[in-house]
Amino acid sequence: MFSIGPGKNDHHAALRAAAGLFIPLLTLTLTNRLDLAIFANFAAFTGIYGRNEPHRVRLVAQTRAGLLMICVILAATLSARFSPGGALGPWAIVAGTTLVAWGCSVVVAYWRLRPAGSLFHIFAFAAIASLPHQPPLGDATLTVVATFLLCLAIGLASRVHPGHRAPLTWQGLRAAWRVRLGVTERRVLWLESIGYLVASAAAGSAATAVGEALGFGHNYWAIVAAVVPLVGHSTRHRVSRGLQRVLGTVVGLALLAGIAALRPEPWVMVVLIGLCQFVVEMLIARQYFLAQVFVAPLALLSTLLVAHTNPVTLLHDRFIDTAIGSVVGVLVVLAPLVYGRLRSAALHS
Repeated sequence: MFSIGPGKNDHHAALRAAAGLFIPLLTLTLTNRLDLAIFANFAAFTGIYGRNEPHRVRLVAQTRAGLLMICVILAATLSARFSPGGALGPWAIVAGTTLVAWGCSVVVAYWRLRPAGSLFHIFAFAAIASLPHQPPLGDATLTVVATFLLCLAIGLASRVHPGHRAPLTWQGLRAAWRVRLGVTERRVLWLESIGYLVASAAAGSAATAVGEALGFGHNYWAIVAAVVPLVGHSTRHRVSRGLQRVLGTVVGLALLAGIAALRPEPWVMVVLIGLCQFVVEMLIARQYFLAQVFVAPLALLSTLLVAHTNPVTLLHDRFIDTAIGSVVGVLVVLAPLVYGRLRSAALHS
């Protein structure tokens, strides 16, 4: 909880990710098109893949991750546009997001992308599909594709320095594109995807039911929190991630409350979003709790930038949904362990 791992040129990855988000958001702010900010926000996740990889591997990883995110974003905005109310309802969000969580977890695992899991795709689909006023489809598509291409360019930008150049040939790209999974890897892939399916459905259903009873929304935040513990090399590590998610969110919400009280201008919020993205990428691989402290302001500032929503409502919903999702995620992680021990006890009794 309180230890921090060694740095591995984290500032390089952090600068790339922050630039890939900051430049599109600043452009949209200057052109008075903040209605497109959410599309640029999620397309910019392209830049977090291939973190410490050679250029050819990073280009392949970011191309795959970006194309998958583009598909998710288009599916989300089309689902909203063809819905009766112009946006998916809470239970439709649960159904659609659960399908995205399962499907993207399979694709990400098959392609061996890092970060693993489908957390970003869940967030993107649910946030965009629940947006009540969709901008013109052409503008949204242009924003997503332009941000994707910008992130690819930033990922290769260090090649301008001779000392940072690595071989980037067509043969090398083809070799990096090929993925071969063994029988065991495929079996583990499909087993882990079941966890995403169960956690998403359970967390989304619980958050929706509780939200309808108590009068709060944003059920997809519970789904996002539920899949966090599913990524880890051990049960202890996964449970720790769930706990750190909740505690980090609490501290992060306090930080956001202070920022919201100042009522910053849009351009100031864009600068803060870029800074938060930088800090998150600096810490995410080294200290998950501290990274989460800045994830909450990053996510909610992005929401406040687009929607005129009461910050107090967002803080309230974020905390409750995160708590619900983290509990569900930890239970899903512990379920196989508990089942195994009960079965072992029954066989030896």
